[in-house]
Amino acid sequence: MGMRRARSTKSPPVFSHEFVIQNHADITSCVAMVFVVGLMFQATQPIASLFVTLQHNITVNATDSSETFSLFTCGLKDVFTTFFYLLICIIAHAVVQEYALDKLNRKMHLSKVKHSKFNESGQLLTFYFGSAVWGADTIVREGLHNINQLWEDYPHANMSFVMKIYFIIQLAYWLHGFPELYFQKTKKDEMQGRIQYTVLYLVFILGAYALNFNRVALILLVLHYIVEFVFHLARLVYFAEKTDVANHCFMVFNVLFVLVRLGSITLAFLTFWYGLQLSGQEAIDIATGNFNTKLFRINCLAATCLLQAWMMWNFITFHLRRLRERAAVARKPRSSSPMKKKGKALEDDISSLPEVDQNTAQNGARLRKTKK
Repeated sequence: MGMRRARSTKSPPVFSHEFVIQNHADITSCVAMVFVVGLMFQATQPIASLFVTLQHNITVNATDSSETFSLFTCGLKDVFTTFFYLLICIIAHAVVQEYALDKLNRKMHLSKVKHSKFNESGQLLTFYFGSAVWGADTIVREGLHNINQLWEDYPHANMSFVMKIYFIIQLAYWLHGFPELYFQKTKKDEMQGRIQYTVLYLVFILGAYALNFNRVALILLVLHYIVEFVFHLARLVYFAEKTDVANHCFMVFNVLFVLVRLGSITLAFLTFWYGLQLSGQEAIDIATGNFNTKLFRINCLAATCLLQAWMMWNFITFHLRRLRERAAVARKPRSSSPMKKKGKALEDDISSLPEVDQNTAQNGARLRKTKK
């Protein structure tokens, strides 16, 4: 009788790659707790508050009363605050992964490829939903439902607390995507796509935040996040094998995607080409944060339109490729050996399963062959 080999329960060495990956949420929580505890002591409070609280605040007197309220501007100290909230995003990512996505994955028994895409869509779905709802609430609070507010009283350097923390969280979330590539052991073939859209988000959000075009950026982000939310919802429904519901969701996504691309270009054109031109100036004024020059307006408009055109091009080429693939499958003659094809399909299905399910399926196949 052969002895069954016991599974090793030895934990990885401290500070090894595997140890950091397994315990990165706890390590990050400890680092974030250091800054929070630092607020309780007078000696460390100035340094801790640099990370935890929003910086570059100014006091403004209300015009119709003697009351004062605080507004915020952007500056270099925002780097420290963004770093702290980057740690919070890593912790939130781990909580969503452990208490929601991992439990769903165990029930659905997805393949390795689908497992990775399911986790990605689950994380992004949570973020897009929260950001879209929060951004829509901010638009109502700031009174940005009137399109004239996008360019009137520019520069919009003085931001409310809600507006500033919104952009800080946006920057922190997309920055946290880089360490997550390491923590989630992302494969090389998936890494390029994730880095690409993460860099694009960071460049455009940071550019709008630094140049005080935060109002138009907020509306464009909310529109874009709504479309992306529908897309990742459709992907999750598809992974759950609800094909009919997923097809309807993808159809809604296709329509919204085209409308939002056209709407984003129209909104950018009205803001940078028409609205801001009314109060344009010859040179930038860094002291007041005024970048409303012809050069900046044209570059911002061109960058926004090129991004929308690039996304639309990828959308069109994807659907054209799918049409060609379906046409090729329809023209392909049927195989004359259905038993061989069935065996090949069984092997493909087994190879796409997780390792535990692969072993179970292979053992079952061997038993069926033995009975025959």
